[in-house]
Amino acid sequence: MSRYVPSHELVDRVARGEIQAIGRLISRAEAAVPEARPALATTYRRAGRAHVVGLTGVPGSGKSTLVAALTARLREQDRTVGIVAVDPSSPYSGGSILGDRIRMSDLVGDPGVYIRSMATRGATGGLARTTLDAVDILDLAGFETIIVETVGVGQDEVEIAKASHTTIVVSAPGLGDDVQAIKAGMLEIADIHVVSKCDRNDANRTLVDLKQMLTLGAAGPSKPGWQIPVIGVSSYSGEGFDALLNAIDRHRGATFVTELGEQRRLAIARFRLEKTAENLLLERFLRTSSSHVPALAERLRQREGDSYALADELLAVSFEQGSIHDRQHDIRDHFAEEHF
Repeated sequence: MSRYVPSHELVDRVARGEIQAIGRLISRAEAAVPEARPALATTYRRAGRAHVVGLTGVPGSGKSTLVAALTARLREQDRTVGIVAVDPSSPYSGGSILGDRIRMSDLVGDPGVYIRSMATRGATGGLARTTLDAVDILDLAGFETIIVETVGVGQDEVEIAKASHTTIVVSAPGLGDDVQAIKAGMLEIADIHVVSKCDRNDANRTLVDLKQMLTLGAAGPSKPGWQIPVIGVSSYSGEGFDALLNAIDRHRGATFVTELGEQRRLAIARFRLEKTAENLLLERFLRTSSSHVPALAERLRQREGDSYALADELLAVSFEQGSIHDRQHDIRDHFAEEHF
């Protein structure tokens, strides 16, 4: 039986690119192991060099196939690529349904590529709660480009624009993209629009519609210093990938050099701070509220109170208990330090 390797010992191994250490630390981040938090903090401070590319689109738009083809092109240029594929959660185990990784099976044996599937575990917005921790770990491991593919559930997947340096929105012909663009939704977040499957006869219609909507401002607000391109690609023929790589590189330059890019990175930091606080708050609430829920739920069933009043009561007792727990934890830590 192998010994448990402390998380802080994994950090330097991750920095050396050890695959097993990368996998272990990501797994501990996903499981919210408290012991791993100092290691994840160190990882964050040491990361920050990679270009994070977010890729989203509706189901059926060919996101995973596009990621595989784009990664192959990047590897031809000798660039290392980390991929975080956010998958739907199994309703039974809570784990990820590995559809995306299956489509990328041709890349698995390449040492310059690391693929990790992550379950949403109930998180909304298209990302898993620990997606950015996984990005940090891959960043520290030396992967130059990190592609985050969202789960692909619909038009509310806008969080990726707050978590990536470059956001690609994928559309496909025949999926009613003109209606989706009129609805706006996630099409507004794009730094680059990609129309996949452009070898199909009806692809030109989608390309023209998107370009017209961008011209009219119907697909989102303009982005100062950056003209949003619409690029048709075919993973089957390879058409359009040179233009796509060129657009990604140009946007990377804008992100890391210009004042607009500085604002983008500040927005990413703000999003991360708020999401981390939200996750910690939820963890604390779930930890302290479970013992109070049955009695309050029974009172609600008996209509002895309304849902708002009883929810306020649940919050009050939960956070009071959480504060007591935190004070006890601080006292134990202080006592341990004095007797170390």
